[in-house]
Amino acid sequence: MNGYGRGFFGLPPVVKNIIMINVLLLLAYYAVKSVFSIDLNSILGLYFPKSESFKPVQILTHMFMHGGIWHLFFNMYALYIFGQVLENVWGPKRFLIFYMVCGLGAALVHESVIAFEYSKLINAINPDQLQLVLNEGAAYLNEGKVFTNPTMQNLQLLLNTPTVGASGAIFGVLLAFGVLFPNTQLMLLIPPIPIKAKYFVLGYGAIELYLAFTQPGSNIAHAAHLGGMLFGYILIRYWRKTTKTLF
Repeated sequence: MNGYGRGFFGLPPVVKNIIMINVLLLLAYYAVKSVFSIDLNSILGLYFPKSESFKPVQILTHMFMHGGIWHLFFNMYALYIFGQVLENVWGPKRFLIFYMVCGLGAALVHESVIAFEYSKLINAINPDQLQLVLNEGAAYLNEGKVFTNPTMQNLQLLLNTPTVGASGAIFGVLLAFGVLFPNTQLMLLIPPIPIKAKYFVLGYGAIELYLAFTQPGSNIAHAAHLGGMLFGYILIRYWRKTTKTLF
């Protein structure tokens, strides 16, 4: 497990560069917003395809943007702890493929859930209300205004709120660590007790599944987290069937 004890510069290349890119983009986010009053998250974050703000490149760029320092810290800390182990086992190329597949898979699952919510909302309002949201919703929101009709408001926010963060890919990394090193002892912060990696991953996944169903309108993309784990598991199963050694 090369890299432990040698700090940031001892990290394997892919993990190190992903952390650097994410940190630099968060700094750019703050700088550009401060100097030019431009929100990079509103440009590089992922929107639902029906939104006028959607651009295909956001499917990739949203994975490297974050909503703040703590959002970035927890994602990159998990990548630092678990990602370097996986990269040292798999090598840079395979780890990068895994990371990207998990991140893109998370986006696919998230957008599928949004599509389901979108279909429910548009069926609950009349065509004129729908056109009003589609045509004026973004402009109203930029002015700090929301529709008073709850369904129109939910649709307005769904179409005009970007998703950012590496969490989908990170949850895939956590899943992979639990699969490859199931009996490794991890120390929880709260409560400070040891737990095997396999139980940690199963517990975390169960919590995310529960929250995905009980808090569908949450600001946290629980479905994306589950999507990252799902695609990570599928890829590991595929590699195990098609290669002689995975670990």
